[in-house]
Amino acid sequence: MTQNLRITLDELRKRMGSGEQFAFIDTRNPQAWETSDVKLPGAIRLRAENLEQRSSELPKDKPIVTYCT
Repeated sequence: MTQNLRITLDELRKRMGSGEQFAFIDTRNPQAWETSDVKLPGAIRLRAENLEQRSSELPKDKPIVTYCT
């Protein structure tokens, strides 16, 4: 089942603080990623337009948070 939900940064921090684990997907384009000094360690780099095609590669055991900056 796919759910399109939004989560605030405060809610994410709260849930992580209580021990919940998440998978993070960085959906920025390659140019934005290369020029950014903000990179979340362990995040999966995957362009937004490829999410559906590569969904079988995504973790199934924890919620997934996609982000771009």
